[in-house]
Amino acid sequence: MDSALRLDASWVDYTLVALYFLFVLGIGWAAKSRVSSSIDFFLSGRGLPAWVTGLAFVSANLGAVEIIGMSANGVQYGFQTMHYFWIGAVPAMVFLGIVMMPFYYGSKVRSVPEFMRRRFGAGAHLVNAISFALAQLLIAGVNLLLLAKIVNALLGWPLWVTLVVAALIVLSYITLGGLSAAIYNEVLQFFVIVAALLPLTIIGMNRVGGWSGLKTAVATEANFHTWPGQGLSGFASPVLSVIGITFGLGFVLSFGYWTTNFVEVQRAMASESLSAARKTPIIGAFPKMFIPFLVVLPGMVASVTVAELMGDSPTAKPNDAVLLLMRDLLPNGLLGVAITGLLASFMAGMAANISAFNTVISYDIWQTYVVKDREDGYYLKFGRIATVVATVIAMFTALLAQNFGNVMDYLQTLFGFFNAPLFATFILGMFWKRMTPHAGWAGLVSGTLAAVGFWSLSLGADPLLQLPGQGTAFLAATIAFVTDIVVSIVVSSFTTPKPDAELVGFVRSVTPKDHFEDAAEATLPWYQRTVPLGIICLIMVVALNIVFM
Repeated sequence: MDSALRLDASWVDYTLVALYFLFVLGIGWAAKSRVSSSIDFFLSGRGLPAWVTGLAFVSANLGAVEIIGMSANGVQYGFQTMHYFWIGAVPAMVFLGIVMMPFYYGSKVRSVPEFMRRRFGAGAHLVNAISFALAQLLIAGVNLLLLAKIVNALLGWPLWVTLVVAALIVLSYITLGGLSAAIYNEVLQFFVIVAALLPLTIIGMNRVGGWSGLKTAVATEANFHTWPGQGLSGFASPVLSVIGITFGLGFVLSFGYWTTNFVEVQRAMASESLSAARKTPIIGAFPKMFIPFLVVLPGMVASVTVAELMGDSPTAKPNDAVLLLMRDLLPNGLLGVAITGLLASFMAGMAANISAFNTVISYDIWQTYVVKDREDGYYLKFGRIATVVATVIAMFTALLAQNFGNVMDYLQTLFGFFNAPLFATFILGMFWKRMTPHAGWAGLVSGTLAAVGFWSLSLGADPLLQLPGQGTAFLAATIAFVTDIVVSIVVSSFTTPKPDAELVGFVRSVTPKDHFEDAAEATLPWYQRTVPLGIICLIMVVALNIVFM
């Protein structure tokens, strides 16, 4: 760890951090009394209101991707980073709420891989469950590494010590209270994170002389416009850049992540009703629109105020931008709030990964294929053990993430491998009843292999194909998606589909309309209904794209 990242914290800052940890552990202990079955541990008993699951939905994503990855993108690409929110998140979140949550919640499955098993059978289910579990361990390592980095910046401990300490903190409250503890902590963490980032943004913007001062200091004019986003996409042509961002990020990667990633979907599935489950991602989409101003702007400010990030040969990585800006700008007290916010962010991200992992490994792999038909208490105990094992493995995957200067490069690569082909399988399977079980697993495997094969061409000192920015990840995801679709159609033409009776609740054309509706929602005022909320959300995000074009 770089000693330059030591933060000059005082007793006030340490006290704030300690109080936060007491709250976190207290929530875990309080939630423990509600855990009497595996469904309580893994899905909170399906009893949480929409506002809780909605805030948890967006907070679960406020981990390393948002805080470190997006601020690092702010250093490199400026406002082009907004695409990850306004094109790469909000539309897919609205689609999830309106179109896909009725499938998930209405079918009463306990996980996204379980949906795959009931739609396509054991082959696709096992491929999805294993790939998802692996992805969560890799992504949890990112959050754990950055959580450890905060502890190191405070105390100067060696990496292995900080990894162990950070892991134990998260492990304690998930093991005690399961998903309920994770979700209620995520609600708390959402407000703590905002309280941490808002002062940093305001002080940083004041330091550079406001909006006009930032525009003067940042030499690249393109960093103040979202479109055509050539720096981010890596395409020299403006037309290809717009197509790459819209299709590669806005459709394949975005819809692949938000609509099939059980880390997010699990929060909605813990809701008290179908109406609450549908509104969960849409409620989360409203703050999601404005969070980039709290993460991208600090990255841009850091690029022109932090000495280690300036000049032709910067001595720090973009991932360090937020920590370095905190070191330079925040007085004691506010520094403690900011440190607590970052700790909350990385804990929320890691807890989301681990809680989703333990559900899938317990229900979809262990119970389905290894040890069947045991009493519920056995799987509850196994889930707690799986939580411990996953946390230990995440300590080792954290070391892999060290090799990337910008964690977004690492994460987008993983999403291209796992989420892009999964989305292709889901969307085809939900709307085309002719798609067969054989096509389900064949499409997933071929799509993933195609993405890995393409990505491997960009490795080495003399790569066959390499795009600047994150264009390689966008293109790999697109290739995975198209490959999955083509292979699924071809395989379906030679194999036998399931009968219609087995597809009710999983394919739209054979499912009764009332399966996708909640009668209670019809009695609510229009502003509390799913579709009007989604339309308002889309109008707002279009307006933001126009204003900052």
